[in-house]
Amino acid sequence: MPQISVDYSADLAGTFDRRGLGLAINRLAEETIDARPGSCKTVFRRSEVLVVGTDGAATDTQVFVEFQVFPGRAPEAKAALGEGVLALLAEYVRPKPGTRLFTAVNITDIDREGYRNATAQG
Repeated sequence: MPQISVDYSADLAGTFDRRGLGLAINRLAEETIDARPGSCKTVFRRSEVLVVGTDGAATDTQVFVEFQVFPGRAPEAKAALGEGVLALLAEYVRPKPGTRLFTAVNITDIDREGYRNATAQG
């Protein structure tokens, strides 16, 4: 079920394998929080502008991963997932020379009663 969003700075477009990273993140979710195979859905969203504080550089970049999961995962499993995602980001995404790359992950519980989904075949 995990709904996974990866927001990344536009300057990083074309510099990393998004599909490869997505597959690695999905596998990690299966291993660390016992997500069902095929249930992880990861979407990548390009972000045009990043502003860091009041003195950030125009060359700053970021990758932010957000997991929405059903409640019930142990805090230790969520922590392992977060650390694993940061390790994958370090493996897949490298800052360009002269730039800073910020990476972060957030794992939140989704409201099970309010969540609905559907699949359509074309």
